Amino acid sequence: MVRRPLSILAALALALVAASVADGRSSRSNACGAREFSYAGLQSASKAHGVGATLVPLATPRVSAGHVGAWIGVGGTDSGPGGKAEWLQIGYSAFAADRMSRIYYEVTVAGSDPRYVELDSSVKPGEKHNFKVLETGTRKGWWRVCLDGKAVSPAIRLPGSHGAWYPQAAAESWNGGVGACNTFHYRFSNVKLAHTDGGAWQPLRQSVSFHDPGYRLVQTSSVPRSFLATSVGGTRPSTTVPTRISRVGARLAALQAIRFARARR
Repeated sequence: MVRRPLSILAALALALVAASVADGRSSRSNACGAREFSYAGLQSASKAHGVGATLVPLATPRVSAGHVGAWIGVGGTDSGPGGKAEWLQIGYSAFAADRMSRIYYEVTVAGSDPRYVELDSSVKPGEKHNFKVLETGTRKGWWRVCLDGKAVSPAIRLPGSHGAWYPQAAAESWNGGVGACNTFHYRFSNVKLAHTDGGAWQPLRQSVSFHDPGYRLVQTSSVPRSFLATSVGGTRPSTTVPTRISRVGARLAALQAIRFARARR
């Protein structure tokens, strides 16, 4: 389930190979819900000290099993010291039998389990919020998440993160391990990067994009700072090979879902 980072040129070369054999794949491999984890989004082509964007859920997600989400973040399943999982993200989440979106942030420090923190339990379709993940300007390797211009987390130390990570903006679906076809429709706009710790924000200009079977990334601007991440049924993906993105592993996401369910009891 974890997709290892590759160079951009290698990813593009493999994409051409994948395209040459795509017609031989079964229709099942291109169906929504066929993969336990599915994504539509992009990753910056350069390292940065933070990422920001405006996100809007355009419709209420339909989650048959598992969860869906839309987020911006840094790090990944093997980004911490010694190849351990380490990441920080903020965005929207929605869970099975939960006809609403929520605002959350999640942090995983190398050697620890993911920690899910809910910030808003009820977000309506069309509601717009601004999110940021930023390395602080006072201590290298310490990060905060911000919601609508206000810090909503303490400073969080992420060892090995200073100047090392490629920011991401993505929507995801976990099919709950039962092949559920979950749907989502999110708009990402004004995606930008912090080029120094503490700020120096500039629009995102170069990135690697991806989408898995059943989901689509649609660019809405000439540069990759605005796009739609949406479910489209059984549409064939643009690529089925690894890119730079480090995907959340099934075991860690399952732990997150279990922890969230227990917290709501």
